[in-house]
Amino acid sequence: MKKVIGLSSNISYLTSKQKTMHEDLLLILGLLLVVMLLVMLAQRIKIAYPIFLVLAGLGISLIPGVPVLKLDPEIIFLIFLPPLLYEAAWYTSWNDFWKWKRTIGLLAFGLVFLTSIVVAFASQALIPGFTLAMGFLLGGIVSPPDAIAATTVLKGLKVPKRTIAMLEGESLINDASSLIVFRFALAAVMTGVFSMQEATGQFFLVAGMGVVVGIAVAHIFYAIHRFLPTTPAIDAALTVMTPYVLFLSAEHFHFSGVMAVVSGGLFMSFRSHEIFKTGTTRINMTGVWNTLIFVMNALVFVLIGLELPDIVDGLGETSVMDGIKYGLIISLIVIVVRMLWIYPVAHIPRWLSKKVRKDPSPGWKNPLIIGWAGMRGVVSLATALSIPVMMNEQSEFPHRNLIIFITFVVIFVTLVFQGLTLPLIIKLTKIGEIDNILPSHEQQANIQIRLDNLAVNRLNEKYQSNLETNSLVENFKHTIENDILQQQGHLESLEMCTNRRNDLNEYHEIMLDIFALQRKELFKIKRENQFSEDEVRKAESQLDLNELKITGTKHL
Repeated sequence: MKKVIGLSSNISYLTSKQKTMHEDLLLILGLLLVVMLLVMLAQRIKIAYPIFLVLAGLGISLIPGVPVLKLDPEIIFLIFLPPLLYEAAWYTSWNDFWKWKRTIGLLAFGLVFLTSIVVAFASQALIPGFTLAMGFLLGGIVSPPDAIAATTVLKGLKVPKRTIAMLEGESLINDASSLIVFRFALAAVMTGVFSMQEATGQFFLVAGMGVVVGIAVAHIFYAIHRFLPTTPAIDAALTVMTPYVLFLSAEHFHFSGVMAVVSGGLFMSFRSHEIFKTGTTRINMTGVWNTLIFVMNALVFVLIGLELPDIVDGLGETSVMDGIKYGLIISLIVIVVRMLWIYPVAHIPRWLSKKVRKDPSPGWKNPLIIGWAGMRGVVSLATALSIPVMMNEQSEFPHRNLIIFITFVVIFVTLVFQGLTLPLIIKLTKIGEIDNILPSHEQQANIQIRLDNLAVNRLNEKYQSNLETNSLVENFKHTIENDILQQQGHLESLEMCTNRRNDLNEYHEIMLDIFALQRKELFKIKRENQFSEDEVRKAESQLDLNELKITGTKHL
């Protein structure tokens, strides 16, 4: 009888545990569905989805009965941060990064340190009971702008390539510098001891060794991809594993996991042509990463909004109005400091160096856009949440909840206010391309001509006998030669239409209309069941590639 009762209680326990797991899974799936619907709505009303998701998350959190979500900062750092940084590093142009390294370094390191210092002294003077060490802690949290928010807002807007390169380059390494400032400030608050000399030395050690670990681990994955018999699916899976291994390896030795991910991502991206040799591998990997990054980005921004009730509940003795006041003042400080820093960074090197003056001047418009694109995001919130609750067994960490609340206000103000006004500023300034860069379609045509000429020369030099005996090879050569003539004619037409851009826009509209019609025809062909579905899919893929030549690679 006792055995039966024991078995019954175990079944009951398992059923209860199972029910809880099902409820948690249902909540996650429901949240994902809501996020997808919100992103579609954001696209419809033409608002950058990070801004819209934060607002929506805030609105949802105010609905009575909605479960309060508590973000675990370890999950944010470990689950979300490595792949987001790795993807950003992967798609960053190494040539652009190196070309604008001076400006990127002054933004990612100089501006982070300056912002931390100004916020530290301002918050010490502004907030009762705030020490200078706590001020540096807050400064390290709110100093790094969020790359995802900026690049998402700028997608589809006509901004110079230089602007995008600088913002992406800055975002790759400013997280590392801000997190190191945070780490030393946290140690100062906890121990009451701070040495500038020791902190400076530790900074270079932590960041530098993070780079070393990142490149070392990246070489291991490079060897696996290149020398082992991987498949497209295995390659895609390995690329998802890589950022986590990079991050954890560096953090294990107490070095910068962020710098490890960034350096490893840049290395793997630079050598990608050697390790991903087939189109299937690249297409498969692109599909996996586009989906993964989209879901992560969307979830992170809606979670920021959903976190507010828990943050407000934790304010304790500080009133919400005081918290908002402090947050607004700190928001104003970080915006003003960035705007004041960006113009000297853009122009003083030109006054001092003849080499820098060879590049076209950025004027006043480009620094304005870069300065106004300093929106804060998930890294700031996750860093704030990672502050320990207790100093020791007897005392709580001072002003922890207030720091988190101020961080939320800074994120909200910079993301919503600057994010919504940034497209308007771009429109009013009517900024054009600064550097002498060919339009994308002209670059593609010139690249294709070079590739086709290379193919024709190889056929003539190595496969002349095959051209005479194999009609398929001969037809291939004729196809390439015709393609060369077509691309050259296309470039000549573009030169004639330089002052008649309406012709080009009209051409694009006509081609997109034809592609849409062809897509409908392919759907009919599929339903008729006369051809293999595989062949229809190939035709669809080719149609997609043709359309991308006009629309570009716009994706979320």
